[in-house]
Amino acid sequence: MKPLNRLIMKLSFISLSLLILLSALTCKKPGGAPDPAPTPVPTAFFIKGADVSWLTQMENTGIKFYNSSGSQTECMQLLKNTGLNSIRLRVWVNPAAGWCNTADVVAKAIRAKNLGMKTLIDFHYSDTWADPGQQTKPTGWAAQDVATLQTSVYNHTAAVMTALKTNGITPDWVQVGNETNDGLLWPEGKASVNMANYAKFFMAGYQAVKAVSPTSKVMVHISNGYNNALFRWNLDGLKANGAVWDVIGMSLYPSTANWTTLNSQCLTNMTDLITRYGSEVMVCEVGMSWDQAATCQAFLSDLIIKVKSISNNKGLGVFYWEPEAYNNWQGYTLGAFDNSGKPTLALNAFN
Repeated sequence: MKPLNRLIMKLSFISLSLLILLSALTCKKPGGAPDPAPTPVPTAFFIKGADVSWLTQMENTGIKFYNSSGSQTECMQLLKNTGLNSIRLRVWVNPAAGWCNTADVVAKAIRAKNLGMKTLIDFHYSDTWADPGQQTKPTGWAAQDVATLQTSVYNHTAAVMTALKTNGITPDWVQVGNETNDGLLWPEGKASVNMANYAKFFMAGYQAVKAVSPTSKVMVHISNGYNNALFRWNLDGLKANGAVWDVIGMSLYPSTANWTTLNSQCLTNMTDLITRYGSEVMVCEVGMSWDQAATCQAFLSDLIIKVKSISNNKGLGVFYWEPEAYNNWQGYTLGAFDNSGKPTLALNAFN
C-alpha cells in the first residue's frame, strides 16, 4: 500500500473514533434531554464576622468610614466588601444612654439583614458591660430573688427575640451571657459560689430563645479560648446541673508575641470540647492592636485555617470584635481600621 493511502486510512480511523467519543459524551436521555452536569457538593457556611455594636453610637457622633480608595462607605457594606458575612450585636437591658438596648439592636440587625448577612445576638444580662470581671445585674433586677431572676432572664430574652422576629430577623446564633467564665447575674449566679443558679439562669435564656426562634443556635460564651481547664470546669458544671447548649463560643486576644502559641492551644481546646460535649465551636471575639496590622493578618489567617480544619464542619467561624473602632474610640485600640477610618490589611485574612 502506498504511503499516501495509508495516511488517508489512518486519518479516517481517527475521525471515526472522535465521532464515536463525541456521540457518547453528548448522549441524550429519553425525551431528548442531555445528561445533567454533576451537582457540586455544597461546602458548609463559614462565619467571617464582626461585632459592630458601637456602630450607631459612632455614627451619631459624626464618625465616617472609608474604603481603601478614600470613598466614604457605610460600615456594614464596607465590611461585607472585605469578605465578612456575619454581624454580632450585644444587648444590654436598660443602658443609661440607650445604645445597645432592644431598639438599637433591632435597627442594626435590620441593616445586617438587608445586606444578606447572618446575625449573632449577644445577651449580656446587664445594663452595661458583662465580662469575666463583672456580671452586674440590671438595676431593675437588683432586689430580685433567684426565681424572679430566672423569670426576668426569660422575659427579657423573649422580648428581644420577639422584637427581632417582628422585623423579619431570625438570629442564626444567640449567646446566653457574655464571657460567663464565672457565671452571670452576680452574686446569685456566680458559678464558683453557686453553679446550680448559673445553670438555672442560663437555661431560662436558652428556653426563651427556643420558644421564640427554635432554629437559632444557643451558645455558652467563655473567654481565654486557650484555657481548656476553664472551659471544662464551666461546662461540666453547667451539664451537671441540667443545662444544654448548641455552640461553645470563645474569645481570643493574643499579643503580637504569643499568638502562634495561643492559636495552637485554642485549636487543642476546641478539638477537646467537641470530643467531650459534641458541640459546635466558634471564636466569637478576637482583636489585636490596630497598628500591628500585618501581624494581626497572620494571626487571623492562621486561626481561620485552624477553625476550618476541625472535622465535620464543627468549627463554625471567627468574629472580630469592633474592627470599626478607630482613632482611639472609647479608648479601644484593638480595632482593624486605621486612624483615617479605612480598614487595615488585617481584615484581608477574611477575604
